[in-house]
Amino acid sequence: MKSVELFAGGGGLAIGLSRAGFEHVSVVEYNKDACETLRLNRCTGFGARLYEGDIRGFDYSTIAEPVDLVSGGPPCQPFSLGGKHQAHQDNRDMFPEAVKAIRTLHPKAFILENVKGLLRKSFAEYFQYILLQLQYPSFPAQPQESWQAHLNRLQQQHEATQGESEYQVSFKLVNAADYGVPQKRERVFIIGFRNDIKVQWSFPEPTHSQDALLWRQLVDFSYWDNHKLPSPVLSDKERAKAKKLQKQYDLSTFKHQPWVTVRDALQDLPDPRDEKHSGLLDHHDYKPGARTYPGHTGSYIDAPSKTLKAGAHGVPGGENMIRYHDGSVRYYTVRESARIQTFPDDFVFSGSWGEVMRQLGNAVPSQLAEIVGTSVFRAINQSQG
Repeated sequence: MKSVELFAGGGGLAIGLSRAGFEHVSVVEYNKDACETLRLNRCTGFGARLYEGDIRGFDYSTIAEPVDLVSGGPPCQPFSLGGKHQAHQDNRDMFPEAVKAIRTLHPKAFILENVKGLLRKSFAEYFQYILLQLQYPSFPAQPQESWQAHLNRLQQQHEATQGESEYQVSFKLVNAADYGVPQKRERVFIIGFRNDIKVQWSFPEPTHSQDALLWRQLVDFSYWDNHKLPSPVLSDKERAKAKKLQKQYDLSTFKHQPWVTVRDALQDLPDPRDEKHSGLLDHHDYKPGARTYPGHTGSYIDAPSKTLKAGAHGVPGGENMIRYHDGSVRYYTVRESARIQTFPDDFVFSGSWGEVMRQLGNAVPSQLAEIVGTSVFRAINQSQG
């Protein structure tokens, strides 16, 4: 199936969708370092179809074949909890461009991803506006029309069609850790299917859980055995949690696998401070000087990582580091960060350490993208008989 990727960044979403079976006929990205990253990974096929530049200047007529999927993560600064929260007043709001792509290409489905902040109560009306635009992409805003006036017209259209929209649209807030990603990363997925293809689809069910991890850490201690570590002496709080888990479950009742921890994800990588790291791609860039401060304590090694952050001006925040049992911390290397985002080990990045961390901090974990993409791919396939 053919797809077009917008706002591709460093390629996390595109990698997963490619693994799911979609073939990218065009990939659009503005940032020069991210574009060079995509070019360096031509084996994925992205470089040969890459448009580097502002999406507002992209010519969709260059896409000659029918498109099955439009995907992308519209820049999230307008909605980010760490940003200025301007939403529709922010000229970095690229949802209108995503809608334009859907209107122009008329794909069978779309997959859009964005930050949890999109669901903030203060953005509720604008989020409704986003969803209605995606449901009725052939009803664009008129010249000089305010978004509120356009929203009113879309609501009237929705009432007039009794909900028979052009696209059936749903959204879901998910935690990547619940799908085997070694990172607690909450993101909103917006999925749409063209109404005429009549798909049967629901968002994939979680496969991993925190309770399954805690059972192995606090009850049967198998987590520590697997890592050849001594079992810890439990605190009163941990013993109470263990008793609660034993009342709630036995090991045979777990339908989920345990959350994947930082230690799990990095267990076969040498410490970057060790000279033995030299043959590993992007694992030689050890950065000293990591420190904790209020609100930034690092990611505990025996839990999924906290959300990797792009940070201001491409400089990652204090959560882009490992915290050990003794309280010491160090920054993730690029390769470790790529593992946390489930990028393949042979994926090459372009740019300075801070710029690459920005690419990774903005990316969709490729494993989560593959899970979502596979479900969409199958739904389209089944609808076609």
